[in-house]
Amino acid sequence: MAVRHRLVQASPRSVWAVLADPDSYVKWVVGPSEVTPERGRWPEPGATIHYELSLGPVRLANQTVVRHVEEGSVLELEAKAGPLGTARIAIELRPWGEHCLVIVDEHPLRGPGGAVHNTGVELLIHLRHRAMLARLAKLCESSDPAAEAPAAPGAVRRTGPGAGRA
Repeated sequence: MAVRHRLVQASPRSVWAVLADPDSYVKWVVGPSEVTPERGRWPEPGATIHYELSLGPVRLANQTVVRHVEEGSVLELEAKAGPLGTARIAIELRPWGEHCLVIVDEHPLRGPGGAVHNTGVELLIHLRHRAMLARLAKLCESSDPAAEAPAAPGAVRRTGPGAGRA
């Protein structure tokens, strides 16, 4: 089972906004080309998107289905990779101070992907997740106003109830 995490310098709300936007899928997920909605409203359970995945000269028609959602904190997907089988991809968002800890857990469900799952495949998934989480962080951190540059040295940053009041 490939589990990877990254602290994103953005609020969980900003990270969720990216995950909930089907048009941003190709910007943070490694591999897919243009996304086409197929069924439902992303990211509601049962919603699907279609895309192609290129593996060298081979192009696979793929589909991702939303299997479980806890709005703002959990998104569980089933990625269907044609003849390679399917995988469960769970993304969990945890508030971490004013930032967001993103945890991705992926493992094969059906097909040959599960039959040949070994440490080599795990390594490839970890490398893919590292790139995917870096892309997600870049998208979220560039769009989150709370993720702007830190205050000047010695400045006090007020957060929580009453923040911003003189």
